[in-house]
Amino acid sequence: MKLLFSVILFIISTSFASSQTTTVCNAGCDFTSIQTAVDSSKSGDRIFIKKGLYKESNIIIYKKSLHISGEEGTIIDTQNNGYGFSVEATDIIIKNLIIKNIEVSYTKEYAAILLFKSYDFEIENITVENAFFGFLIQKSKDGIVHNNTISGEGKAEADSGNAIHLWHCENIRITNNDVRRMRDGIYLEFGSNSYISDNYSTENMRYGLHFMFSNENTYENNIFEANGAGVAVMFSKKIKMYNNIFKKNWGTASYGILLKEINDAELKHNIFEDNTIGINADGTNRITYTENTFKNNGYAIKVHGACYDNIYSKNNFLYNSFDLSYSGNLNSNKFENNYWSNYTGYDLDKNGIGDIPYRPVKLFSYLVNRTPESIVLLRSLFIDIIDFSEKVSPVFTPENLIDNKPLMTEVTW
Repeated sequence: MKLLFSVILFIISTSFASSQTTTVCNAGCDFTSIQTAVDSSKSGDRIFIKKGLYKESNIIIYKKSLHISGEEGTIIDTQNNGYGFSVEATDIIIKNLIIKNIEVSYTKEYAAILLFKSYDFEIENITVENAFFGFLIQKSKDGIVHNNTISGEGKAEADSGNAIHLWHCENIRITNNDVRRMRDGIYLEFGSNSYISDNYSTENMRYGLHFMFSNENTYENNIFEANGAGVAVMFSKKIKMYNNIFKKNWGTASYGILLKEINDAELKHNIFEDNTIGINADGTNRITYTENTFKNNGYAIKVHGACYDNIYSKNNFLYNSFDLSYSGNLNSNKFENNYWSNYTGYDLDKNGIGDIPYRPVKLFSYLVNRTPESIVLLRSLFIDIIDFSEKVSPVFTPENLIDNKPLMTEVTW
């Protein structure tokens, strides 16, 4: 056993001893070309790029473990010619660079950094300006994408890519990134066991965050603000959504979050504020909504068909035009112990729970679903009268959709 340990120690120490650092600069260094430095390096080497402007593109790293870092002020200008870096390797670090002017293409997904079948990687402190795609990560795993800034200048979805795009990836940590003016801020397709936190995603044309066929992921402490349609979680299961802020996602087809065909997920401690729709749910089952706040939205929650066995508990519904819109009569969802700012009941026994159950679905929301033009009557006295009559004797709204224990004070956490 001691002999084996000594052999391993010798191999590690030999490996570190044989690695070297190569310097790239515009004049007077080992190399003036990043690609030439890469080609001349071997696995385990480090490449340090001094500050300056480097007009290079399609820098290829293949089957080499390299650590590449730049001095402050290091700029790589691809001049709208393909990729910045194209990588297929293990143990890769790329950090402290500015990469700009990524080529727009309608047939290829050019990116500042492309990772393909890469493992144990780290992309950190990269600024991508005028991006088509920022980071395109395919069939890779065990990576970190941290503290990067990615922005685009596209005018339409067709000429814009995604800031951070994962396809067939596993165990990726995406943290502390600022992504804006792209098609999607962060996109996962067939991605699993990944963690997304503390990102700021804004002004993206479509979604701030987009899941497709991606299971067992967690995203928390992110801000999704003023995106085309907020966040979309689609055809996925076991997604945990904690402590995020969804705000000012406003427009005719916009929402804080779209939940489409997802199962066995959890939303907790999120804030939905100033969205057209806070949550748009369609085909969702066994979702737990706990201690979230819905404030000043058009609709707090809009439930479409095939949504069963969902639990809404200890949420705050504050000053929304409609707290809940519900399509269909069948309801196996449970609403209990939520705070509703529109609740007008009383609490005679002072136990903090209203003595009169609350019906969150208004008749007017039922009418608007069928005749959208009727929204112009929102503030009229006539609407208050028909809502009151429906509350007394429900005919059109689901009779068993009711909060039997409405809270008298807001939930805090």
